[in-house]
Amino acid sequence: MAKLLHHKLDPACRLIRLMLGEYGVDIELVEISPWRRDPDFLELNPAASLPVMLDSPFPPVIGILATIAHIESNFGPEGPVESLLPDNPSQRAETWRLVEWALIKLENEVTGYLLEEKLVKRDLRSGAPDPAVLRIAKANLNEHLAYFSWLLATRHWLAGDNMTLADFALAAHFSTLDYMGDIDWDKAGEAKDWYARIKSRPAFRTILTDRVVGMPATKTYADLDF
Repeated sequence: MAKLLHHKLDPACRLIRLMLGEYGVDIELVEISPWRRDPDFLELNPAASLPVMLDSPFPPVIGILATIAHIESNFGPEGPVESLLPDNPSQRAETWRLVEWALIKLENEVTGYLLEEKLVKRDLRSGAPDPAVLRIAKANLNEHLAYFSWLLATRHWLAGDNMTLADFALAAHFSTLDYMGDIDWDKAGEAKDWYARIKSRPAFRTILTDRVVGMPATKTYADLDF
């Protein structure tokens, strides 16, 4: 069985787990805290980033895009399950646009800051969260929520009529932010209804059981009717 080196709250790792879950692929999870810079992990991936997939006889698959490509090529859906990457070129382009938004823009403006302040600092005992950073990240989050609510007001799923990888990419971030209590769902508009739908999918079940020692989840985290 393949192994996934991951951290429970890392959105990129959550995206891979959701993708595998949707495709019905079992994988062994190995938890890593990359900020601790373990020598064995650095030897495997000098960038000290996640996810990393170990799938013999292939060499280590390092990074989110490489892992997505590896899964799509080697564990792609069969039978009634559709690919998360549309065949239609325009729909596929829109899917990748929104995947990039979640993985880069949302990560760089919101989730990365909140994880650094709330998780990494606590784990490394390097000080309390910086209130100024938290305020900026949450203000940025409100802008993202407004955009996605606007988008979802005219679409059934994020990239169009069908669920795609873009939905799981954004949901991975929302789930991490919800765990930490950073989303005010009463102000999330259409994004809340969309998240309730995708959160109810079987692929989400193991994600909703995740817990970080010393960092309890919010009440809404595992609640499907929040």
